[in-house]
Amino acid sequence: MITTTAATRWWERNRYADKKPFLEKRAAITERVRRYFGSEGFTEVETPVLQVSPGNETHLHAPRTELTDRGGNRQTRYLRTSPEFAAKKLLAAGEQRIVEFARVFRDRERGDLHLPEFTMLEWYRVESPYDAVMTDSCAVVRAAADAAGTRLFVFRGRQADPFADAERLTVAEAFARHAGVDLLRTIEGGQGNRDALAEAAHSRVRLAADDTWSDIFSKILVEHVEPKLGQGRMTLLYEYPAPESALARVSADDPRVAERFELYVCGVELANAFGELTNPDIQRARLQADMDEKERLYGVRWPVDEDFLAALDHGLPDCSGIALGFDRLVMLATGAAHIEDVLWLPVR
Repeated sequence: MITTTAATRWWERNRYADKKPFLEKRAAITERVRRYFGSEGFTEVETPVLQVSPGNETHLHAPRTELTDRGGNRQTRYLRTSPEFAAKKLLAAGEQRIVEFARVFRDRERGDLHLPEFTMLEWYRVESPYDAVMTDSCAVVRAAADAAGTRLFVFRGRQADPFADAERLTVAEAFARHAGVDLLRTIEGGQGNRDALAEAAHSRVRLAADDTWSDIFSKILVEHVEPKLGQGRMTLLYEYPAPESALARVSADDPRVAERFELYVCGVELANAFGELTNPDIQRARLQADMDEKERLYGVRWPVDEDFLAALDHGLPDCSGIALGFDRLVMLATGAAHIEDVLWLPVR
């Protein structure tokens, strides 16, 4: 006899009936979002889950597996953390506007807002400034709210009207307003000055001797800034520091910041977007630097996707792209308390 605990018997009809309304709204939201992208001339694509490199972000962790070819040779592959590298290859091949409901994977992540497997809605526009994907992101949130019949998002005591004009706030403005930190004074030549930020933040967050500039930046952001964002209305947090934007191009107006923004609703990060970096030499250097830091911190490094860099060298056009956590959006739009409430099956 197969035994299960009460918590795992999600298929019992009374338990499933409790979440069925959320799932019906998820289906409606998916249809409405697809309709939006169709109206904007996007092509929906499907890119491979198995990749030579899952991405090259320092603090992300990806499951790995091995494949066997016809000759019996073993090949290491990873479950992607993002479809970004694959999507940009399609842009280099000539696609102009693409969107994907992508299954992605993040090891070491589990919580009310984090899962080891989830749906990422990712899209790209060629020859469009990243302001265009700002507009898209707000339109997608509103489409989800409309499909779910929701006029007000409520999550953990915070509220946001998805139909109100979004607040636009630079990262530097947010750090000054919510943490009293002059962030841009701690960035020199596109690099963060660790001692300068530590001095500015010593009374705001607990510091460790081995904290890097990036570590301190993240502590301030998580503890003092993010909880204040997306209150009353959506917040577009833009002009991220260049040291925190490995895949984005540097701003033409200020080399200390990059064309990167994140979208927040009710204190929850929903989306991360870039004016995409297209220079293969700069991109290689940034990815290798991230892998050096990953090896220092975690004792592992992932390979760089040479096909991705070759596609950039072939000619990635000017473009902007964004990744949005679709499960989080559905959770907020439906009023679900936990992210697993809006999944057809739980991630085990």
